[in-house]
Amino acid sequence: MHPDDDPKLAWPHAPTHRLGERGIYFVTAGTYLKRHHFRGPERLEVLHRGLLTVCERFHWRLEAWAVFSNHYHFVAESPASAETLPQMLSQLHTKTAKWVNQLDDMPERQVWHNYRETLLTFEPSCFARLNYTHQNAVKHGLVKQARDYPWCSAAWFEKHTSRAMAKAISRFKTDRVQVPDAYDVAPEW
Repeated sequence: MHPDDDPKLAWPHAPTHRLGERGIYFVTAGTYLKRHHFRGPERLEVLHRGLLTVCERFHWRLEAWAVFSNHYHFVAESPASAETLPQMLSQLHTKTAKWVNQLDDMPERQVWHNYRETLLTFEPSCFARLNYTHQNAVKHGLVKQARDYPWCSAAWFEKHTSRAMAKAISRFKTDRVQVPDAYDVAPEW
């Protein structure tokens, strides 16, 4: 029996991470207390570049991403096993926390809280989350067109995907996608 299957043993303060399978994952990570540690273009750029870099280093093939002042989302295909996800995100969170804490002269401050991942096994669900991720800056009221937000994949996706595929993905409804995304993002970027 898995410890999470026994309510007396399950850790109630963190999501369960079952990462044995190769596949396409939807990941959301947030800052501690939803604080806006990555407010402003310079900080957003560092977090954005950090996410792209660790995904490449750990061989996670990104399909969609969106980075904000206090959280991020991405959809990516794992390498042979998804077991590298905790190490990959730990590296990203450690480096970005150290950097932002140095900027703010707060070396011991907790920056990141936790992350959630979902293995996407149903193709329409995967497409809906791709669209959700691309449209997240619009959802948060930062831009009118997703491609205008520099720290997400919408413009990249439109450029590197056939017009028919981009149009098809954009038609997938996101209103029923179950994503914990109760973040108020910083309006300035």
